[in-house]
Amino acid sequence: MPFIRHWKKFIALALVGLLSSWLISCGSGDSTAASSDGKAEVEFWTMQLSPDFDNYFNELIASFEAENPDITIEWQDVPWGDMETKILAAVSANNAPDVVNLNPNFASQLATKGAWLTLDDKLSEAEKAVYLPKIWEATQINGDSFGFPWYLTTSVTLYNTDMLDAAGVTEPPATFEELAAVAQQVKEETGKYAFFTTFVPEDSADVLQSFVQMGVSLVDDEGNAAFNTPEGKAVFQYWTDLYQQELLPREVLTQGHAQAIQLYQSGEVALLASGAQKLDTIETNAPEIAAATKSAPQITGSTGRKNVAAMDLVIPNSTDVEEAALKFATYVTNDENQLAFAKEANVLPSTVGAMEDSYFTDVSESATPIEVARSVSASQLGDAAVLIPAMEDVKELQKIVYDNLQASMLGDKTVDEAVADAADEWNNR
Repeated sequence: MPFIRHWKKFIALALVGLLSSWLISCGSGDSTAASSDGKAEVEFWTMQLSPDFDNYFNELIASFEAENPDITIEWQDVPWGDMETKILAAVSANNAPDVVNLNPNFASQLATKGAWLTLDDKLSEAEKAVYLPKIWEATQINGDSFGFPWYLTTSVTLYNTDMLDAAGVTEPPATFEELAAVAQQVKEETGKYAFFTTFVPEDSADVLQSFVQMGVSLVDDEGNAAFNTPEGKAVFQYWTDLYQQELLPREVLTQGHAQAIQLYQSGEVALLASGAQKLDTIETNAPEIAAATKSAPQITGSTGRKNVAAMDLVIPNSTDVEEAALKFATYVTNDENQLAFAKEANVLPSTVGAMEDSYFTDVSESATPIEVARSVSASQLGDAAVLIPAMEDVKELQKIVYDNLQASMLGDKTVDEAVADAADEWNNR
C-alpha cells in the first residue's frame, strides 16, 4: 500500500510538472472554436453527478441552448476518484474542457500554476456580489478569483437521542470542550463511544478544520507553519488525550469517514458529523436509528466558526470559447438554477438571492427530519466559511499534521515533539 500511495503521488507530481511546462509555452485561446454548424462548443465536466441528476442537467442545458442558439454544450460526468488525474492530463495535453466542476482545494493547486481564467476583470462588482461573500473569498488565491462558487454543504451534528438519554446527556455538545465531557459520560454510562472522526491523511479534513475552529492559524502570510504555538499544541493535546483516554475508537487511525457512518448506523456511536442528505441513507439502512436521530449545528471551537464544503466551476485559461464558457458558468450558478439544483440534490446554493428563499428557512411542525436538518444546515451559513485556505500543497499539509498527530496519539512522540516536527517538515518540504 505505501508503494501504491507513493506511485500515485509520483504520477500526480509528474502531471503537474507537465502542466507547468505546458502553461509556460501556451497562452489563452482566441475564442474562435466552433462546431460544424458554426456554433461555439462548450465542453462541460461535472464530478459524479450522473446518473442521479441527468434530468436536471439535460433540462438546464436545453434551456441554456434555447436562450443562446449560437452555443452548444457538450456535457461529460467524471467519477469522483478520476477527476484530478483526468483534468491534469487534459490540461497538460491542451485538450481541457471549457467549464470544469472542481473543489476549491484542488482547483487552487492548479490556480497557482496559472491554469484557470481569472475572473476579476471578467465580471462586474454587481456580478460578483451575487455570491455569498465568504464563499466568493474561497475562490481566491493571491488576490485573484479563479472560479465561480457553485453548490455547498455544511455538515450538521446528527445525534442519537436514545444513546444520549441512556448516558444522561440532555443536550448534544456544541463545542469541542463539551464534546470531550460528553465522550467521557457516554463511555462511562453505556460503554460505547460518543463519536468517530478520522485521522487518515487521505480522507476527511475535519480534524484539520478543528485547528482553525479552535483559533489556530495553519500557515502565515509567507506560507510557513503557524501552528507551532500554545494554541496549536493545545489542539494536538486535545486529540491525543481523547485517544489515549480511550474515548475514540481505535480505528480512527486507520478508517475513514465511511466508518463513522457505519458505526452510527449500527448504534455504536452517538454523534455523526455529516451532511443533511445522509439522513436518507441512514433511514434506508437503519430505520430505528433514523427514528431516534435529531439534528444540531456543527460542533465548533472558541472561534464559533463553522466549515462549509464548496464546489466551484472553473474555466481553463486555454479555452478558445471564453465568452461562451463565461456565459454558461454564470448561467449554471445564477440564483434560479442554483435554487433548483439545491432542491434537487439537497444541497445549499452559493448565491445570496437563492439562500433567501423560504425553502431553507420555513420549517413546519410536521417537517421531516431531513427538512429540519436542511434548515439547521442553512442557518449556519452566516458563520460558515471554507476554513482550510486555498493554497498550494494543502493535502501535503494535512498529511504532515495527521502523521505527527497520530505519532502523539500513539505515544511515539510527545505533543511538543509532534508539533515541532510537523512544523519543521512543512517548512523544509
